[in-house]
Amino acid sequence: MAKRFTENAQKIILIAQEEAKRLNHDYVGTEHILLGLTSLDGTVSNKILSSLGITFRKVRLEIEKMVGVGDAVMLLGEIPFTPRAKKVLEFAVEESQSLGTEHIGTEHILLGLVREEEGMAGTILQNLNVTLNAVRESTLNFLEGAQPADLKEEISHSHFEPEEDDEEEEEDFSAVAPEKPAKSKTPTLDEYTRDLTALAEKGALDPVIGRENEIER
Repeated sequence: MAKRFTENAQKIILIAQEEAKRLNHDYVGTEHILLGLTSLDGTVSNKILSSLGITFRKVRLEIEKMVGVGDAVMLLGEIPFTPRAKKVLEFAVEESQSLGTEHIGTEHILLGLVREEEGMAGTILQNLNVTLNAVRESTLNFLEGAQPADLKEEISHSHFEPEEDDEEEEEDFSAVAPEKPAKSKTPTLDEYTRDLTALAEKGALDPVIGRENEIER
């Protein structure tokens, strides 16, 4: 499953967790996923949300207004995803399948997000005068009219390979992936992401170019 998520999609999930920690929230909800989707310049989700006037700053301010910032406490281990946040990722997989794509990108997470109509993210979008239907239509219209170059940023980092190459891909992936313990302490994160820190230590990631603002954030 994790191999089908593009590197940017995996980063979105990691950023959602980090932003939840910064807000001192002990859970990752749909609002944190929405915050992640606005955070990376150049991704499909960021382009679509920006065109609708949805920015990282606006979403964060809405979260602080509606949910508030929690008490400054030490949060240890994996922050759990709420049932609705998990549903968003399940919907993202379904959206990718329905569109006939081999990878799961930020655009599919965005489509999954607006399908979860009762989550906090939906309320935030409506507070910012953007309907869920408008987001979905904008996403589908973008994908329908997108040129290959428009999606290059999304799929260029995908680690998904066609089924006939699964055996070879598994060997290549295991060569750079960190050895997993018998019982993982972060099962949810393991399901949807790779350990980028461990891969970076092994020199298995491409160099980061032109992402100074994201790194500083």
